[in-house]
Amino acid sequence: MDTAIFIARRIAAQSILLSEEAAQKLASILIRTELKKGALFLSEGEVCTQLGYVYKGMVRQFYFKNKKELTEHFASEDNIFICIESFLRQRPANLLVEALENTVLYGIPHDPLLALCAEDYEIEVMYRRLLENSLILSQRKADFLRFETANERYARLLKEHPEIVQRAPLSHIASYLLMTPETLSRVRANMHQNHLKSGFNASRMAFNVSITSLKVFRKRGTTSFAVHVPSGTRTFSQNHK
Repeated sequence: MDTAIFIARRIAAQSILLSEEAAQKLASILIRTELKKGALFLSEGEVCTQLGYVYKGMVRQFYFKNKKELTEHFASEDNIFICIESFLRQRPANLLVEALENTVLYGIPHDPLLALCAEDYEIEVMYRRLLENSLILSQRKADFLRFETANERYARLLKEHPEIVQRAPLSHIASYLLMTPETLSRVRANMHQNHLKSGFNASRMAFNVSITSLKVFRKRGTTSFAVHVPSGTRTFSQNHK
């Protein structure tokens, strides 16, 4: 259901449940943008005038410094993204925003948003909480990049954001995790090997019966096997015709 009021409720649901009146106000200022894969939503040096919501597709925020791209953030369906310094101060951005897939965005424009915040307390709370969430996300990322190993960083990304691993190019993922593509390849290979090894060991534990004693005896045409397993002794019989 791609309607402005639906999108307004989805955006607000990440922080607050808006009344019908407040949702209608928010819906009235939304700006819909469609981007082809590889298109820029924001270029370096432009002012970030919109707080973005991804309705469909995926974008990444990145820097371009010394002829290298440094990925800062990914956002896919039902996620918010913002170039926070440029948006808050309305100054040229150092970040760029690129569509990694064909993408549909809804933007909340800066000036109309502040006007609504001044007149509607619910929208002011929503905006404040969205900013808080963005700052917390940035802090969490800074912490795990600073304190976790390459293996731990990738494992965290795989657990918390599997859609990024599945849909983003590996070169962008490596940049996001502050590692070279070669390091990321080694991490992925090691994780794959460990996964195979764990699966093999689990299979052995499931199907390998520890036989400490085996007794075979015949009685009235029946062969019985008494097998001692960790959970106790089990007897299996076979009739002879």
